[in-house]
Amino acid sequence: MAAAEQVEVELKFDVEAGATAPDLRVLPGVVAQRGPQTYALDATYLDTENLDLAGNKITLRRRTGGTDSGWHLKRPTGIPGARKELQVTFDEAPAAAGVPDDLLTPVLALTRNRPLVPVAVISTTRTVTTLLGVDDLPLAEFAEDAVTAQSLLPDGEARQWSEWEFELLEGGTPRLLKAAAKLLRASGGNEPSSASKLARAIGSTPTISEPRIGKRPTALELVVTDLAIHRNSLLAYDPEVRVDAYDAVHQMRVATRRIRSILSGFPTVLDRGRTAHIDRELRLLARILGDARDSEVQMEIDSGLLQGQSASPALIAALTGTETAIHDRALRAAHAAMGSDRYFRLLDDLDALIVDPPVGPDADIPAVAAVDKAIAKSRKQIRKAQADLAALTEGSDDWEEQLHTIRKRAKKLRYATDAGEPLQVKKHRQIASVAKRIQSALGDYNDTRINRARLAELAAGDNGLANSDLFLLGRIDALQEAAGDRAIAAYRRAAKDL
Repeated sequence: MAAAEQVEVELKFDVEAGATAPDLRVLPGVVAQRGPQTYALDATYLDTENLDLAGNKITLRRRTGGTDSGWHLKRPTGIPGARKELQVTFDEAPAAAGVPDDLLTPVLALTRNRPLVPVAVISTTRTVTTLLGVDDLPLAEFAEDAVTAQSLLPDGEARQWSEWEFELLEGGTPRLLKAAAKLLRASGGNEPSSASKLARAIGSTPTISEPRIGKRPTALELVVTDLAIHRNSLLAYDPEVRVDAYDAVHQMRVATRRIRSILSGFPTVLDRGRTAHIDRELRLLARILGDARDSEVQMEIDSGLLQGQSASPALIAALTGTETAIHDRALRAAHAAMGSDRYFRLLDDLDALIVDPPVGPDADIPAVAAVDKAIAKSRKQIRKAQADLAALTEGSDDWEEQLHTIRKRAKKLRYATDAGEPLQVKKHRQIASVAKRIQSALGDYNDTRINRARLAELAAGDNGLANSDLFLLGRIDALQEAAGDRAIAAYRRAAKDL
């Protein structure tokens, strides 16, 4: 089955029962209306016993009646008034068959292996008017709802209320939405007491919010805040990785590495012994995601190598053909890992770490002091690696491996400075800039090194390439050699500022 996804942009207002709606034909661009038509809607909302979906402003329901009977999953978009909605009809997934996988997969990182149970039933008498523009183009849909809800939670109550909803359709504009908001408020519409019908039905939930710290935080407060930020980022990219969205693997891997860098960069703020198992599991997750990410990067690089070149189909196939299959295998492995009990236990452990962190001896020192200490340690490690580099023969395998070590330590330094970003310390930002330049330059150099080895392998292999293809490989190799020289020069300039 294929879930249909759309972004809904709507206004919602609480109104008195029986409130008379204004004439919406006065709104800009509206030339006619269709309706009103009344429907009886009956919905059962599902969640875990801990309300993991509701706490993240997500609703999952099974609804009958109206024009869109079926399964619905609604998620925030980060845009005020807008939500992503996934729908699967009962023809594709009958109500008795349970929640369809297309709607479960995007929220697995939240629900994990916990069962979904009914948490509320809501019946709505909905009267719908569709506003039309020129040539009967649908602009918006206005719904007058009389709602009866029953919470199925322990000690849950029954509630009744009335509300108006104004949703933009394909021809709707921000100007229309703004005008509608003004008109509906003037006609008796009040700010909604809850963001959704479910929220109003079940009452308050432990809503997840972006963590914040005070003006003079302790080291523990800063570390826990950073852990929560990157845990939230990991959870946000999880569903994107599951559908192979652009850059999602990269961003989820970054979130995983940042959490690890906090655990290793502030070992005396948290009890290192009690977080070691989380670090090990994060390292494994990063490696699995890394296989998929590395193949993504290589596919991009392969395409870039041939950009502006008159490459034959045979050369294109030889250079890019195998990497796609490698990526597909790596992505399947990542998906399998992300559906395992082991992965869900890791997420549970991260949640527990943030809620009840095991404190170390430096938990109560000022956050600025803790960041300064972590930065000083990272800078010292980089300088030692640079001293070791100076003793090696330039261009040798050991020299190139040492550059890779310096790059990894620069990345660790950058993560340490990023951990202090909420503190808004100028010197931290300056050091972060230098670390980024070093990391970027050495990353570029490493790419050219890998590319040249790949080009040499192609040239030496039995690929059926013509002499003109081999000549082009040599020209690309020369370009990569020059790019590598520029990257090393950029690294040396940045290293002077460390």
